[in-house]
Amino acid sequence: MAVASVTGSPFSLAPAERARLLRHVELAAKRARHRGGSPVLAGISVRVDAGVDPSGTVVASRRGDEPWFVMEQPDRGGSVVAALGCAVAIDADGPDRFRTVARRWRTLLAAAAVDPPAGPRGSGPVAVGGFAFADQGGASPHWRGFAPGSMHVPELSLARRGDEVWMSLTALIAGADNPDARVADLAARADELVSRPLPMLDPDPVGGHEVVGAMPPEHYVGAVARAVERIRAGKLAKIVLAREVQVHASQAHQAGGVLGILRDAFPSCFVFCVGRGERTFIAASPELLIRRDGLRAGTLALAGSTRRSADPAVDDHLGEQLLQSTKDRGEQQIVTARILRALRPHSVWVTGAEEPEVVRMANIQHLATPIRAQLAAPVPVVELAGLLHPTPAVGGEPHAVALPMIPELEGLDRGWYAGPVGWTDANEDGEFCVALRSALLDGPVARCYAGVGVVADSDPAAELAETEIKLQALLPVLAL
Repeated sequence: MAVASVTGSPFSLAPAERARLLRHVELAAKRARHRGGSPVLAGISVRVDAGVDPSGTVVASRRGDEPWFVMEQPDRGGSVVAALGCAVAIDADGPDRFRTVARRWRTLLAAAAVDPPAGPRGSGPVAVGGFAFADQGGASPHWRGFAPGSMHVPELSLARRGDEVWMSLTALIAGADNPDARVADLAARADELVSRPLPMLDPDPVGGHEVVGAMPPEHYVGAVARAVERIRAGKLAKIVLAREVQVHASQAHQAGGVLGILRDAFPSCFVFCVGRGERTFIAASPELLIRRDGLRAGTLALAGSTRRSADPAVDDHLGEQLLQSTKDRGEQQIVTARILRALRPHSVWVTGAEEPEVVRMANIQHLATPIRAQLAAPVPVVELAGLLHPTPAVGGEPHAVALPMIPELEGLDRGWYAGPVGWTDANEDGEFCVALRSALLDGPVARCYAGVGVVADSDPAAELAETEIKLQALLPVLAL
């Protein structure tokens, strides 16, 4: 497979690639006319130099408040999907938002004039974005731009796995469009790309960071105590409660620099950024919600956690205590059982590990149960995400009882915190993580979120301390 032309920009289209793009655009315009004027997607995918850093390129090449997206898992073959711009916005709210988004994406793909699938997963036309925790979540002003369900088909995307990097250009073509002009616009966008690594985080020269809770710690302790009372009264088995802690700086937080630090510090996590206008939602999440590759699906039941130690012997001891903890094992089993129940009706078989394992991040250890399924039919990954969300790891059990209690006890708008964030491709494959260890960057204000699972024998003070451990993924970086 030829690498994109290096004439001018390293991302410039070669003459043959530009001619192929023109054919796709012309075909899309013809289909749009035959469809009564409904626009049609057109696009091209080309291989680019393996030395390109997709995330750094997107950060360096963003125009103003242009939408952007990055999702990396460095330890998994260096996999990245990074994107710029928005050819089509697919937004939805309400209880059917996942199915609505999946249906609209399938409709766009059915008429699209694009290259056949090639390159790593996530290359070709993609839709990137995420979903709020609640059906109508993100109504607060600081979540503006992050609809309850919002997937963007980017104008330009870069996908990497191992030593392969591919660039995809996509546009929505109307029947009356001038094909030559649309191709020129897409080619010019590729020419403008700047190949750079992610920027270093430049510490605030005057400091002055202030870290404050959206609610006092006593509010959270009280919320946990009230939840424990309801659980012991038999109203529910588990509920997850979150906190918001804000970092106020003297200058705007630097999303690209924060992303670089998180990528280095948490290589086994899903490190992502979703930029909408002047705001960026950023995270280093340990939790896979769903990954689909054809009829194969995989997920991870993640619940129960403890701190890390610099002493290897103490660290191992803490992990063993976690494995033997009745509270944490019970919490883990609730999550695993729900995921298995949700996938079973759609699968030929679904299986989870007999025993959970300890997974270690830079600052925390978790109990995790990998789960795999062979699907009976190719349910789109977006719909699978809707079937699983919210798992008891971020919601509660039973969820019909727990979900209305969460905003009542927390007193905050979670927005996209604990919602699914990810991407889907032309095969309706893709992956979504759960947006944990996350922060919403809004100029000089960063809103950081972390939560814990509350069960019958939860200790409110200990649960508050666990949120402090989880907040350490982002607070030290944002307070530099």
